[in-house]
Amino acid sequence: MGTDRTPKIVGTVWGLLILNTLGSAGAKTIVPLPRSLIQMVTMGALVTAFALALVVNVRLRVRASSYVLLLTLLLVSSVISSVHLESGFGALFRCFRLALFVGTLWLLSRWWDGGTTFVRHHIRMYLAVLGTVAAGLVASPGAALPDLYGGRLVGALWPLTPPQIGQYAAVIIGLTVLLLMDRRTDRTSAAVVIVPSLVLLALTHTRTATLGLLLGLALAIGSLMLTSAAARRFFTWAVAIAAVAAVGFASALQTWFLRGQSQENFSSLTGRAKVWHALLAAPRSTTEYLFGAGLGDKSFDGLPIDNSWLAVYNEQGMIGVCLVAAFITVLGGVALLRPPSLSRACAIFLISYCAIASYTEAGLGDASPYLLHLAVAASLLATPAPAAPPPVPEVPRRRRVPRWAQRTEVG
Repeated sequence: MGTDRTPKIVGTVWGLLILNTLGSAGAKTIVPLPRSLIQMVTMGALVTAFALALVVNVRLRVRASSYVLLLTLLLVSSVISSVHLESGFGALFRCFRLALFVGTLWLLSRWWDGGTTFVRHHIRMYLAVLGTVAAGLVASPGAALPDLYGGRLVGALWPLTPPQIGQYAAVIIGLTVLLLMDRRTDRTSAAVVIVPSLVLLALTHTRTATLGLLLGLALAIGSLMLTSAAARRFFTWAVAIAAVAAVGFASALQTWFLRGQSQENFSSLTGRAKVWHALLAAPRSTTEYLFGAGLGDKSFDGLPIDNSWLAVYNEQGMIGVCLVAAFITVLGGVALLRPPSLSRACAIFLISYCAIASYTEAGLGDASPYLLHLAVAASLLATPAPAAPPPVPEVPRRRRVPRWAQRTEVG
């Protein structure tokens, strides 16, 4: 049976999933929002997304997906590690949230066909999120660029941190550039996305997002260079502009990159390395080593871990680390085996970005934007379902006329 045309409600479901992963902790907003209210909104968005996905896919038709299957195994591992309540009842609640998240992805997989439908949903929804950031910057520059974050851009209407904003901006810039190169969007529409997003990315001073954008685009465009003249032209211009910028603006770029930090602070990755060493040095039982301590808030001794692999190791153990490595490897391997195309390039960009960001950002082991980015990559790598053959018109049988009737007609 051929893939059904994607209903409009699927875009709404995707937007609700994105709303759920925006988080409930961040900067102080212009209008103070109670944490309980934010959690109610984000969790309500996930429950609504699951309900709408059930409504639109009432027959529970799904596509085979190694990515979602491995996420399901990660969910099972998370439940096993969380039932001991080492991380409190909050761990079981997070497991319930992850179950709804994975269940919604299964229901949406019916419309994963290798096309760019979910790429466009992704860009639209994150552009709307960045629109709230821009509105907050205009309404209250002081709240949007607080001293608490060193003057870096935060969400003044909805509590978003600089790394979150940088991530959203980098992802939609990369995807839009690839769509423009393949002429799937016009220059005006692309400029509406790219230019404001670049400004917001620069104001966040987020190094991880910037490096992820540049390296991810380099790999994605490199995958198209043998078959696309536009990719070769873009790569040539990008290298020339980068060379000029490196020579002419070296001092300004270095200042932006260091963010006023000391060499010691920079070398320790803004203090992350100390947390990582303490986490790895902490004693663990065999059960904790294999399954972890249960889903938590991605922190250790009250400090953020800020590394996806160590966060998974802490909460879901080595089994969780192996499962995360498996779905990254599977997606990357499938992308490399696909022939050059826009879908393949977008998937390579998203996979590369998530792999790069995983070193200084947590999120690969729980419901997060990173899992949504990889879900879009999985939808791009899905093979289109074979079209249903056209129905064969039924030829009416010739009615047999009895001999006595034939004689009557002749007579």
